[in-house]
Amino acid sequence: MSGIVIRNAVALSILLIALAILPHYLKYHHQDFLIFLVVNVLVVVSYRLVTLTGEWSLIHAVMMGVGAYASALLSKHLGLSFWISFPLAGVTAAIVAALLCFPLFRMTQFYFLIGSFAAGEAIRLSWIHFIKPFGGTSGISAIPSPELLDIDFLEPIPYFYLVLIIVTICLFLLFRIEKSRIGLTLHAVHWKAPLAESIGVNTWNYRSLAFITGSFFVGLAGALKVHYIGTVTPKQFDIGFMVFILIWVIVGGYRTFYGAILGAVVLSVLDEMFREFDELRPAIYGAILIFSILYLPAGLESLPQRLKGVFSRKSGQMEQT
Repeated sequence: MSGIVIRNAVALSILLIALAILPHYLKYHHQDFLIFLVVNVLVVVSYRLVTLTGEWSLIHAVMMGVGAYASALLSKHLGLSFWISFPLAGVTAAIVAALLCFPLFRMTQFYFLIGSFAAGEAIRLSWIHFIKPFGGTSGISAIPSPELLDIDFLEPIPYFYLVLIIVTICLFLLFRIEKSRIGLTLHAVHWKAPLAESIGVNTWNYRSLAFITGSFFVGLAGALKVHYIGTVTPKQFDIGFMVFILIWVIVGGYRTFYGAILGAVVLSVLDEMFREFDELRPAIYGAILIFSILYLPAGLESLPQRLKGVFSRKSGQMEQT
């Protein structure tokens, strides 16, 4: 066990060092892409935490927007520092999620999915309807960037390091939550809810806890995004972006911690490669999703195991011959 831990720690250290060096060899546009990719990794991992209980929602992108709007309003209109508005963005998203728990978790499965979509659209439409303070369809612009010593966070490389540090900490916390007793209970609520209830587990509380915690972390992701681009609009968090989150998680796989990360990274890189074919991008995503459901139902995370099985069968056939 200790050998596995050491090997994983070494691999993680190498990955972080590679990520720290990578931006210096990229063009400006690709540096921007790398920042958004790291933010999206936090988005999909926080969404996966919600799905651990078996409930898939369509409100996660909107909860990201709740955090983004909260941080933008606090920093621009109240003059709060990023280091104060940033954690408050997560807290605001968590509070909104807590208020939504009672109506949403009276439903399950498909009804929860539709109910979460309706709640998310209601929140998003409020940003459009109430021009003050949300700015309507134009949103909020001129959002101040973080301030720390003399570091210019308007430049992509310093902001990338900031995002990398924060997201790494958040991923570590999410990983520890999943491996804790709470995380194991969330899995039990998903796979054996009646059995869990029979031994005194309040499944409603645990579903709510997963939803609130996931919303907190995605609220932080929303704040990280808008403080870099300097503007926030309702369109950034519409159902189209939510569909991308779903595809990232489904294609990558949601049974392991790294599956969703793998899906976000691989599909985001493919999306960047096909940026010139803007009209074909939805069709490409659709084809990838269909292929994944047909041939990799467990996601990209299952690919190493399947390849190992194929090579084992081939080696066995060769030995027989």
